Amino acid sequence: MRPDTPADHTTEAERLLRTAAQYPEDQEPLVLQAAAHLELAGDRARASTLYDDLLAAPESTVENPHLVKALKAANLWEYGHEAEARAIIEGIRAAGPLDAAPWQVAAETLEAHDELESAHDFFSTALTLLLAPGEEVPYATQSLLTGRHRVRRLMGLDHDTWDELAGALHTAPVPLDELHDPKRLWSLGSSDPVELKAEITRLRAELGTYRTALSRPFPVAVLHWPENELRELLTAYPDLADEYVDRATHLSRLEESLRDLHATGTPNLGIVTGTVPSYEAFAASEAASPADGHLLPQYATTLAARGRATPWPPSRTAACWCGSGEAYGGCHGGG
Repeated sequence: MRPDTPADHTTEAERLLRTAAQYPEDQEPLVLQAAAHLELAGDRARASTLYDDLLAAPESTVENPHLVKALKAANLWEYGHEAEARAIIEGIRAAGPLDAAPWQVAAETLEAHDELESAHDFFSTALTLLLAPGEEVPYATQSLLTGRHRVRRLMGLDHDTWDELAGALHTAPVPLDELHDPKRLWSLGSSDPVELKAEITRLRAELGTYRTALSRPFPVAVLHWPENELRELLTAYPDLADEYVDRATHLSRLEESLRDLHATGTPNLGIVTGTVPSYEAFAASEAASPADGHLLPQYATTLAARGRATPWPPSRTAACWCGSGEAYGGCHGGG
């Protein structure tokens, strides 16, 4: 049942934390969900402790420390620790992460506290860093365009190229300009039935957009094995050599399959990263042998359902999904 009361949110947070203890490889997304429920329950101090616990873990175990920091800053600001929150947000700007999520959380935190110029600067800096001219806009980056458009409408600024792009990508029946019109707030307090009815129509359209985003299916996930994990997998289960000839072939096939799916219009593509212990545990839960290649797609789907999928394609300037450390555009995104 959907949590409605503070007690419900606390109960859901406890459930997520138990699940995180059971599946340590999925700890980060589960703990972040638990922290969000604690915030909704009003227990912001404990939520902050969860963020601190994640950040205190070894760097190799935290996939997106900048997102954790951004969420921590948003939480801190809400319960009176503005100076610390500002310092964290400035640290994110200085680090320049190549991922949209921490930029968006930080910018929306500034916006929520009427720091419109700073929020606009944050959105713009992120887009300059993440959006290459002429490339298809990744799903995560679209929210930066939308947020920037909203802030610019509140600031009374004229449209620019990015505002036009945000409007073109917007799919709801009500245009983005209308959804972000500052005068809408005044309409909500109107005693005119016509104005109120028009505003209800707009809000329903906006709610429909959010519902669509929240109900997006799990990504069509393709399984990626890091070099050491692939070596261990093939050593333990040589029958899987038919699936994975060698590391280079595995990587090229993965990128090729994603491009083929994209070309056919398949939405919500993602990559999940496998580990041998996790795969063996999954096989045991299915009462199957890890040597059975038919199990691999099910394993990938399960990882995606547990929040382990990374959206594909990344922006050309983001780190390549293969772990080479190179930008995607100069690695598997070239060609």
